[in-house]
Amino acid sequence: MAYKEYKVIAITEGALGTLFLGASGMPLQKVEATLNKEASQGWQLVFQVIENRRFWLFWSRETVIVTLGR
Repeated sequence: MAYKEYKVIAITEGALGTLFLGASGMPLQKVEATLNKEASQGWQLVFQVIENRRFWLFWSRETVIVTLGR
C-alpha cells in the first residue's frame, strides 16, 4: 500500500530504570498511547524496529523507532 505522507517517531524506555537497574522494560503503555493518538489522526503503523541507543557514557537503552503512514 502506498502512502502519501510518512512520519517517524522514537519511543524510548525510561532513564531512571536504566540508571538504577541497568535496564528497564519497554514502556508499553506509552507505546500504546502514542499509537492510539496517532491513529486517531489517521496514521497507520507501517514499520517498527527496536534500536539500542547509548545513554550517557556507560548505559544503553532501547528505543522503538516507529514509521507511520497515511
